[in-house]
Amino acid sequence: MHTIDSLTNLEGKKILVRVDFNVPLKGQEVRDDNRIVQALPTIKALLEKGAALVLMSHLGKIKWGKVDDAEIANEKAKNNMEFVYPVLAKYLAGYTVKFSPVTSGPELKEAIASLKAKEVLLVQNTRYEKGESKNNPDLAKEWASYVDGFVMDAFGSAHRAHASTYGVPEVLKVEGKPVALGYLMEKEVKNLGACVKGDIHPYIAILGGFKVSDKIKVIDSLLKKCDKILIGGAMSYTFKKALGAHVGHCPVEDDQLDYARKCYASGKIVLPFDNVIADGFDDYHKENIKVVAASEDIPDGYQGLDIGPKTVAEFSKIIASAKLIFWNGPMGVFEDPNFQAGTIGVCKAITENKEVFSVIGGGDSAAAAKQFGFADKFSHVSTGGGASLEMIENDGHLPGIDIIG
Repeated sequence: MHTIDSLTNLEGKKILVRVDFNVPLKGQEVRDDNRIVQALPTIKALLEKGAALVLMSHLGKIKWGKVDDAEIANEKAKNNMEFVYPVLAKYLAGYTVKFSPVTSGPELKEAIASLKAKEVLLVQNTRYEKGESKNNPDLAKEWASYVDGFVMDAFGSAHRAHASTYGVPEVLKVEGKPVALGYLMEKEVKNLGACVKGDIHPYIAILGGFKVSDKIKVIDSLLKKCDKILIGGAMSYTFKKALGAHVGHCPVEDDQLDYARKCYASGKIVLPFDNVIADGFDDYHKENIKVVAASEDIPDGYQGLDIGPKTVAEFSKIIASAKLIFWNGPMGVFEDPNFQAGTIGVCKAITENKEVFSVIGGGDSAAAAKQFGFADKFSHVSTGGGASLEMIENDGHLPGIDIIG
């Protein structure tokens, strides 16, 4: 796999770096700049090699073809990459950092052509282009024609074969121009690769989140590799119902009951031993929060919002024996202090195991680990929830990785 350490003779060369600056915004302010920070080692390494950098990223979603022009204009206004520019410029103090408000055409061509060695151009949101998510070949060819090479460093977008993640390097490779993975991508491939191989045992997966249907492929893949899969979160109630229990008002996917039973028959699935329930999600009464054992039905009008203390204890015993852990999905509604004990307990158990290689597959699990102060105690916290799951599902293959070769 080509990495940026293998790139030479970059002085004055124009290099397109696909970064992941899809950061959360509050109005026009960047709420969490972690993804910008994660891209800095690659950016600075290329600048030190004398390259002129063209940084491209998407930001948010724009529903091309599904809404009217006014709505598209509104979505563009909300997801303006110009909001990211001051934060990037702050981190790259000492370098010339410019912004292009356009994503194609003569103005962009001129902005890139005028870049000097060790200068940076941040381009407007790639999804301003209708053809980006469709990997439009003309758009990919245009972008590729402006640069001398390509570096992929946006793991959070590596599972999408878009023009900026797949089309551009595809064109450049045909032309014999260099393409490579950045440091962030290299780190993700290496660390998630351990979970893909699954040759370290005991290998424990911990899955939570809302829907079983969202994780069918990853469950299928993990069942072949893992010794145990611990299931928490809302998806556990589909399993509970599949085994004949009454689950009250818990969210359940009735069309996945047969699948849940089949998975459970593997003998590798470990379900909660007890649950914290309440008489509602947002509008519950604190006095009605209670713990019910797995053997008990959940009453009508109640729903499970966290795993219980016995589950935390039993999961912790299993976690303590692990040598490899992949975790994706919180154990409950961790945003609410009344229902975060399960997720905190899992974080604590994983980080107390000093022999384990522990990987968080991005998403809400990563947010929870950061919120509770555990993030830096994991071996690796992925920057891409969807990408990490698809990498597990597809035995390490993602479009944005495979195209680099």
